[in-house]
Amino acid sequence: MAEIELSVLNRQCLDRRIAHKEVLKQEIAAWEKCRNELLCKVDWQFTTEDARIKLKRLYPSISS
Repeated sequence: MAEIELSVLNRQCLDRRIAHKEVLKQEIAAWEKCRNELLCKVDWQFTTEDARIKLKRLYPSISS
């Protein structure tokens, strides 16, 4: 989800050169405030079962 938000930030806010660090901070703060006010959400479609299949080595099976 963090990667998705960073991608949105890059497309919506950082799509141009910003010369000064303080201006960058202000731009990001304004973007973040707007995103929070709009209650933006991620439509997460990668289920636990999908993860178990695609990332099998990270989800070891426990035999009972």
